Order: sequence, then C-alpha cells, then structure tokens
Amino acid sequence: MFKNSRKEELKKGYERSLLEAKIQDKYQFSITKNKMTHTDFLNACEQNQAQKWLQQRKIPNYQFWGGNGADSERNLLLFYPEKFSLEMLEKNYPKIVSAIHITLPKDLHYEHRVYLSGILKCGVKREKVGDILVREEGADIIVLNDVAEFLQNHLSQLTRFQKASCTIRNIQEIEHKEKEFQEFSIIVSSLRLDNVVAELVRCSRTRAVESINEQRVQVNYEIETKFAKKIKSGDVITIRGKGKFIVGEMERKTRGEKEVIYVKKLIS
Repeated sequence: MFKNSRKEELKKGYERSLLEAKIQDKYQFSITKNKMTHTDFLNACEQNQAQKWLQQRKIPNYQFWGGNGADSERNLLLFYPEKFSLEMLEKNYPKIVSAIHITLPKDLHYEHRVYLSGILKCGVKREKVGDILVREEGADIIVLNDVAEFLQNHLSQLTRFQKASCTIRNIQEIEHKEKEFQEFSIIVSSLRLDNVVAELVRCSRTRAVESINEQRVQVNYEIETKFAKKIKSGDVITIRGKGKFIVGEMERKTRGEKEVIYVKKLIS
C-alpha cells in the first residue's frame, strides 16, 4: 500500500507541475502577444490549484468562466490584455465556446452520465467539454469551438441520439441552469473524515479509509489523506465516482451524543 500511495503522490505531483506549466505558457502568450487566450476546461480541483498559482504570483487580468454563469462547475481560465473591458471580454466568448443543444423525443430522458459516456465514446477528451446542462427535454453541452462540429456529428451517429435533434448554438443563447441539490442528514459517532465519508456513501469505515488512502477523497478541492481530519460546517467533500457533498449545519446531537450533520449533494 505504501508503494501505491507513493506512486499516486508522484503522479499527482507530475499532474500539478504539468497544469502549472500550461497556465504559465498561456499567461506568457497573452502578455507577449497582447491577446486573449485560455486553457482547456478545468475541474474544481484544477481551478483551486490554478487560483493559488495566480495569487502567489499576483497575476492580473484573468477570469474563470464556463458558460453557465456563476453556477459553472467546469471553467476555462482566460487571460486578457489590460486594455480589455468586461464588455470586450464577453464579446469574445462565442469565439471560444459553443453549446451543443440536444432535444430528445418526448418519451425519452437521459441522465448526466449518459451524455458524458456518449461524449467519451466519440473520442473527445473531457477537458474539451464544460458543463453538461441536463434538462427535461434534453441537454446543452458546453464545448470548445474546435471540437464542436466534430462532436455534434459523432453524437448524432450514436444509437442513443439518432432520434434526437442535435444542433450547435451560440453560447450566449443558452439558458443558464442553477445547481440542484439533494438535501439529507447523516448521523456519525465523530466528525472524523472516515466516519463522514462512510455515512455519505453508505459503506463501511474500512472501505472509507481505503478510498481516502487511494486519494479518491477531496476536502475543499484538495486531496485529503488524513482519515482522522475533523470535518466542519461549510466543507465541500468530493468523493470520486460518488459525487460532491456540502456539509451544512451540525448543531444537534442524538441522545447517544452522536453528531447529526445536514448535507447537500450536488445532483446537477
């Protein structure tokens, strides 16, 4: 287990260095060419890492943007010249990103995972795709322009979408979608991370510890390997393959002095 943990640490270190090098290249291009530029879509962990890098170097003139307003989960990191106003920045959004608008037949409804598996089956890398805004009638898939036409054509050929309408829309024409949450409560003997994870995903504490050791658990978008870490209200716990959970109030205890924690799970 120690060897596997060490391998994971080296892998994460390499990925962190690679991301920082890409961000450095984009920033240097922007200031050298005096042009707007951007990264691929970043997940929440990568955004957190990028934000730290930017703050440490006091980098100006950047923006995280993902096409779904403040509710975007996946965002591009944009660098722009000092001369750019916010209005100029917004006018450039459609030059970077589009939305693939899918309308399903009336008797059909797909979950997020169905759209994502279809995208990956088409051979498009995850970092080229932003949020997938699932709606009752279909979905809007936010994508970089350089893969939009390719993805539209190949999605249309998949069996699951052959009866659907699949078009490319201007990113500024899509309706923003607010995040949706499922609210529930859990009861834990203590606020240790392993106890909380076990209750969140309904597994044994041994399995929860294994997930933490395997670096599958993040707290506030940082990988956490200390299973005894104390969780507090406001923490965001992300468990790979299980979802994102926001820890709410923990103001009540049972008669047996166990902690009652209110939780919100992101469902879309």
